[in-house]
Amino acid sequence: MGVRVDGDERVDGDEGASVAEATDGSDSSSDSSSDSGPRSGSGFGSGGASRESVDGARAGAGGVRAGAGEASEPVEGARETPGGARDGLGGAPRKSSSRRGAADPVKALMHRHRDLCERAVDPLEIAAGLEAHGVTDRTAARFRHRDVFSLAEEMYARVSRDGEPAQRPAPPGRPGVRPDWAALALLPGTLCAATVIGLRLTEGQPRLAVAAAGALAVALGLRVAVRRGPLSVTHYTTGATRAWTCWLIAYALLGDGLLSAGVEGGPDGPWPLATAPVLALALACAPAAWCAHFFAVRARRRLTASRGLEEFAASVQPLLLGMFGLYLCALGGLLALCGAVLGEPAAYAGAGALGTLLLLARLLAARGFNHAPAVVLATAGAAEATSLATVFAGRLPGCAFLSAPVETVVDAWGPGAVPALVCGAATLVLLIHSTRTLTRASAHALPCGEA
Repeated sequence: MGVRVDGDERVDGDEGASVAEATDGSDSSSDSSSDSGPRSGSGFGSGGASRESVDGARAGAGGVRAGAGEASEPVEGARETPGGARDGLGGAPRKSSSRRGAADPVKALMHRHRDLCERAVDPLEIAAGLEAHGVTDRTAARFRHRDVFSLAEEMYARVSRDGEPAQRPAPPGRPGVRPDWAALALLPGTLCAATVIGLRLTEGQPRLAVAAAGALAVALGLRVAVRRGPLSVTHYTTGATRAWTCWLIAYALLGDGLLSAGVEGGPDGPWPLATAPVLALALACAPAAWCAHFFAVRARRRLTASRGLEEFAASVQPLLLGMFGLYLCALGGLLALCGAVLGEPAAYAGAGALGTLLLLARLLAARGFNHAPAVVLATAGAAEATSLATVFAGRLPGCAFLSAPVETVVDAWGPGAVPALVCGAATLVLLIHSTRTLTRASAHALPCGEA
């Protein structure tokens, strides 16, 4: 029978269940029962004399001591030292690192999250990683810490003592300030503006060639712009998400004109293109990247200053909403500018809702939260495609009821109301989701690419 651990060293919960995993044979006091070699019946060591127990009773011939009012403890539970003295039996108890290791809950937690502790460059990364694994302030209290941040600081400080020091590589590609992503964010807007100018100066087949080449150039420029900086995505983005994103942008360019023509019984020929909203969205890539960088830097500072997860979430939520409002104002200004220069409707509601939807989806994807943006973008794209399909399906005999809802909306508020309602609802869903996701410490643990 091994020596029992005191009650105040017991850890409950999921993390406490791993205490046994973190201890090896040298750290656990239960290994003392496997000491080799027979023992004499009267005692241990060279003298062979039995020692007195805690309450003064003499040890029996069987070598078992019993304390007064305490549970009996067999002599075999003690460990012999090279000099013949026994640990923990008689005299002043000697502090042993094996007993601390056997019931050290923080060491058990470090054993479970060994990779996280070894590669962390500061306690903040450990705190964010623990939160990502479900460790809360209440869980930290079981480890005798007031919050996750305090627990992470102890884990970070003990890495070099409880294990071999890890070889921490320097952060890649961060020799200094690199504003290249800020310049690349201007590329989509520049290419789109050149394409719009080309469309205004050409007619017929050359105009079609300019439109195709311009669309390809803008797509490539957008891809280059979002591969660097705070909007870069380190996780894989599915082809379906890319397809639905392209469809939403294409609807902003072609959808309103096609929907209006379909409601009126057409189209009888080419319908007008909404170039002003698309140009504004392309130009808005730059303020989107700058707002995302602003949010990432300020959130990282709040993470450094905060002393609890709830305090951090409460301080970052207004920051997220302020960033959202700042981008919305910048996008509104660009819509007004493009509409005035090109002499087209600005489509504030539809294009504004689409721009904010794409920004929130990219922010979430840049921090590894891909599921919600993929579902919301697919739902919004499918809703817009369904609105077009029902308008044309309503022309079939006996199917006029299919187009009635969309025609009612168009007659009341115009064709731009459809993308405004669809993208507005999708933006609201992602905004609510973002206030719960992007305010976590784990969402800011890794660099977001803003070198």
